[in-house]
Amino acid sequence: MAKAVFVFLLSTGLANAFVPSAFSPAFRKDHLLRNKAVSHGPLTSYRSLNSLSQLSMKDFPKPNVEDTQNYREAERLSQKFKDINGAASPKTVAIIGGGLSGLAAAKYLVDAGHKPIVYEARDVLGGKVSAWQDKDGDWIETGLHIFFGAYPNMMNLFAELGIHDRLQWKIHQMIFAMQELPGEFTTFDFPPGVPAPFNFLWAILSNRKMLTLLEKIQTAPPLIPMLIEGQDFIDRQDELSVTDFMRKYGMPERINEEVFIAMAKALDFIDPDKLSMTVVLTAMNRFLNEDNGLQMAFLDGNQPERLCAPMVQHIEARGGRVLLNQPVKEIVTNPDGSVKHLLMRDGSTVEAEVYISAMPVDIMKRMLPKAWQGLPHFRQMDELEGIPVINIHMWFDRKLKNVDHLCFSRSPLLSVYADMSTTCKEYLDADRSMLELVFAPCSPLAGGNVNWISKSDEEIIAATMGELARLFPTEIAADGSKARLRKYAVVKTPRSVYAAIPGRNKYRPSQETPIPNFVLAGDWTSQKYLGSMEGAVLGGKLAAEVVCDKAAGRPTKGIKAVQEHVVEQAARAVPKHPPGVLGQGAIAFGGGAVLGKPGRDLLAESD
Repeated sequence: MAKAVFVFLLSTGLANAFVPSAFSPAFRKDHLLRNKAVSHGPLTSYRSLNSLSQLSMKDFPKPNVEDTQNYREAERLSQKFKDINGAASPKTVAIIGGGLSGLAAAKYLVDAGHKPIVYEARDVLGGKVSAWQDKDGDWIETGLHIFFGAYPNMMNLFAELGIHDRLQWKIHQMIFAMQELPGEFTTFDFPPGVPAPFNFLWAILSNRKMLTLLEKIQTAPPLIPMLIEGQDFIDRQDELSVTDFMRKYGMPERINEEVFIAMAKALDFIDPDKLSMTVVLTAMNRFLNEDNGLQMAFLDGNQPERLCAPMVQHIEARGGRVLLNQPVKEIVTNPDGSVKHLLMRDGSTVEAEVYISAMPVDIMKRMLPKAWQGLPHFRQMDELEGIPVINIHMWFDRKLKNVDHLCFSRSPLLSVYADMSTTCKEYLDADRSMLELVFAPCSPLAGGNVNWISKSDEEIIAATMGELARLFPTEIAADGSKARLRKYAVVKTPRSVYAAIPGRNKYRPSQETPIPNFVLAGDWTSQKYLGSMEGAVLGGKLAAEVVCDKAAGRPTKGIKAVQEHVVEQAARAVPKHPPGVLGQGAIAFGGGAVLGKPGRDLLAESD
């Protein structure tokens, strides 16, 4: 019913009448007071840099993320592992990869009584959320990672590990830099206590800087099928890019300029003309249907210690193991195609009853055994590849005017950024700023016209400083004559989350495979969330479910059907001995790294 009312109001133009007093001083004052009472801290509209300099930064209470259908589904799946504990003899499970997906698979396997061992090739856990310290002791992160209220499996995981207090929740708001008004921001404000989708409606209508009322009304009709038909409609849009979808349904071009460019780069590091509309609609569907779905939180410190370590402690306390510096050289098969053992780089072998790959798709393709190369289930991976992305850390000699939140830059080169010296407890610095920025798009695949991955760090920093100077001319100059850059780190990930370009979603394989003792995990496998931390956790959880169901003699969800043309291509495939992983280091295994001259040579060798 709420959806129907929302659609009616928005599509008929009566939405403005729904909140006629929204722009009156009396209503604004009441709204601010209610927000202040709920948050126990000051509220600001974040309208300009002058107001930002006077902010009193304070985290907000944890929102109610539990009262949603998606959370309850995630909770039931978590409970399932505990319920089947003891239903079958424990299986030894070898998991290749210690990212979030591999660790999640191990966590839920030990909950069900099994004996997983995680084999991580690198000397640090986390995969795409890995982090390490530089010579000064400062943490370098692979990416700028934000936790959303609409991450039900991640929120379940935090609850199960007892670490919810490690999330620093921010005000329920989206903040956009105003390109045409340097130094100014505008916001979408979600009022507390207002249920979805009406809080989303309020956030859109109360912002009058980015879109006119007419443009907002023109945007609504194409979204009505999403609200009425749900996921079926969303999945059918995978063949269209965001730009194609807009033009097909007559959405105004300014929606792209004002919103979709920023959203596309934040979701998948891709420009809208290259990104599948299914990605945007999936995100919008979650946010429209959950009261606190768009509320964001930062982890209070580095990911290996604050997130991965509790997962390892949970796993090892229940009989599992997590091993570092254990690169796999080859997956060796039996004559019937099942896995015989893992051949490690040091020449040793690993035998288990079940094997799970939690490797990125690009690495899994290089490790695919010769015996499996004619199987359609694995051949569809040819249609998937990781998208390049660059994460930048910039330490300045002074405190910049900033917001205690994630910001959408709306810049041609920068996606989102945050002043981590303000948003994160471990990185807190009252006197100097450290910006963490996502540099995207990085290649023609993502919509850019420059292959930035191949550029030097100096060229990337120069381009970034130029963009920052344009966005914040009162504080930053491209020549460094204002705020001085003390140091920087450029983290390149040539193969990050899978490129969600149009038509790719149908090629994401199920966790269950035709190989009876081999299962796939990872955010790129088939699951209803995007390539993200949430998708990684769910992918690992679903992989664990396959193992547990088989061990307990229960029916599984089955193997996902493969496209007919993939079946035909697989029949013509000429199997070859797998090349395996080339080189050493993070990039060789699908991670990100700061690259000097030797690192760039390694990049050329391994990718």
